[in-house]
Parts: sequence; structure tokens; C-alpha cells
Amino acid sequence: MKRVLTIFLQIVILLVGVVVFAFLIWFPLVEGRAANLDLFSIYFDPFILYVYITSIVFFIGMYKAFKLFGYIRQNKHFSQNSVEALKSIKYCAIVLSLLIVMAGVYIKIFHNKEDDPAGFLAICALATFVSILFAIVAAIFEKKFYLDTDEPE
Repeated sequence: MKRVLTIFLQIVILLVGVVVFAFLIWFPLVEGRAANLDLFSIYFDPFILYVYITSIVFFIGMYKAFKLFGYIRQNKHFSQNSVEALKSIKYCAIVLSLLIVMAGVYIKIFHNKEDDPAGFLAICALATFVSILFAIVAAIFEKKFYLDTDEPE
């Protein structure tokens, strides 16, 4: 049962990664500021580039989660590799939450006065909360796995 569940979770991680990647490619084309821009200008907008750079942290965390479920499937969940994967996930979630907050602050300060940034700021707050939640869960499991890997000498 554990093998089927971990394979299912790895497939879910892959599907989420593909959906997020597709969204990152598609969204700038339909975003409001892109109406009068050429293809080059759309993807080299400073804010879009910031989102792409920030997404690297997200995909690193997803990759580490994928590897963690592989360790669990191999019955190596109390190994040092699992602890390192959880530590990486925790750091990725913390960095991602900070980068999201920075984007929200930037939009709040420099948004067009005709636009209302409330929707974007709400998404930033939700994404930051979820990211911090992942960091907390990873820290709890990291501590548990680390304590279980320590063996008395």
C-alpha cells in the first residue's frame, strides 16, 4: 500500500509541476499589460522575469519532495538523505515565502494608481501562508526523521 501511495504522490508532484510550468508560459500572454506588447517584450518584462527566477526555488522544492517520496518508497525514510531532502524543502519554502512577500511589497508600492492590487496581494498572502505551512511541516518531519536516524554510540 505504501508503495502505491508514494508512486501516486510522485505522480501528483509531477502533474503539479507540469501545470505550474504551463501556467508560467501561458499567463504572460493573457495578462493585461501584454495586450500591446510583442512576444519578446512580454517574456522579458522585469516582473515576469522575477516570477520566473522565483519559480526556480519552487521547482527545486518540488524536485526534493519527489526524491523524498522515492526514499520513502524504498523504506529509507529515516535516512540522512531524507533528512537532507526535508531540510532543502524547508529552506525552499522559506525563501519562496520571502520572495512572494517581496513581490507583494513591490506591487503595493509601485502599482499603477488606476489598478487595484488587492487581488494580487490576497494571492501573495495565501501563497505565503501555504509556503510557510510547508516549511513548518518539513521542519517537524526533519526533526522527527533526524531524531530517529540518530543512533546511540
